[in-house]
Amino acid sequence: MKAVRMHQYGDAKVLSYEDAPKPEIAADEVLIKIVASSVNPVDWKVRAGYLKDYINYDMPLTPGWDLSGVVEAVGSQVTDFKAGDQVYSRPDINRNGTYAEYISVKADEVALKPQTISHTEAATLPLAGITAWDAIVTHGNLKAGQKVLVHAGSGGVGSLAIQIAKARGAYVISTTSSKNAALVKSLGADQVIDYTTTDFSQVLSDLDMVFDTLGGEVQESSFSVLKPGGLLASVVSPPSQEKAQEYGVKAMDYFIEPNAQILEQLAEMVDQGQVRPLVGAEFALSDIEKAHALSESGRTVGKIALYVGQP
Repeated sequence: MKAVRMHQYGDAKVLSYEDAPKPEIAADEVLIKIVASSVNPVDWKVRAGYLKDYINYDMPLTPGWDLSGVVEAVGSQVTDFKAGDQVYSRPDINRNGTYAEYISVKADEVALKPQTISHTEAATLPLAGITAWDAIVTHGNLKAGQKVLVHAGSGGVGSLAIQIAKARGAYVISTTSSKNAALVKSLGADQVIDYTTTDFSQVLSDLDMVFDTLGGEVQESSFSVLKPGGLLASVVSPPSQEKAQEYGVKAMDYFIEPNAQILEQLAEMVDQGQVRPLVGAEFALSDIEKAHALSESGRTVGKIALYVGQP
């Protein structure tokens, strides 16, 4: 099969589109023919070696941890799936990933893909969708009538967080640039703040939750807009517990795990018209260097999809 593999850590040039052995499956796994994958910031952070002290990868490594595709074979213990099922997944990040024509995945990390969108769109959902869901639902437990600020609402994670929060009945505020304001409103944001002209911390207060996808000064300024007991949840870096105590709020960061149950709920929301993935760019798998360059630029709207092959 064809796959993108890296034989060492480094810049995008270490990514090699090459022949690789087709994976075998264990009794509790499924073999999936991948139709599409997508690029997440964690992909190039792994590639650059930023996580090598946390995850001990064997080389060569196939990166990528988003997929949508078709089940080709199932292990002897698998009863929930059969050959021909259209599925999607955010598989275990400790193993070889999804920049490949085939992958073996634990069956409990797989869900049936949404029926109303393409494989390309579905492939952009798992990692970003679980990330957004964990913030808004798992950790935030956001309820109808509560107010949430979602930073970077036009991004892959932010765009989904807005829609999930809106589906739960929350009042959603988001930061973005003026050129993406209409897009962010179309996703369900009730209030949009242009970060290039307005300091959100000067115009917002008494919020139940802030979802931080940016870190740095934005994270620091987010404490002041929360009501006492509010929550600052970050996917970038650990917020200051001293500041949280000072403002009387809760603050946390988190790292997601595979979660088929969340994917099942996201698929239902997609098919009910409550959530739509935002695909800002699409590349062939063989153009992976260009895809990583765009992701690293930080100028993407929505997600970057990777087309792998026909179902």
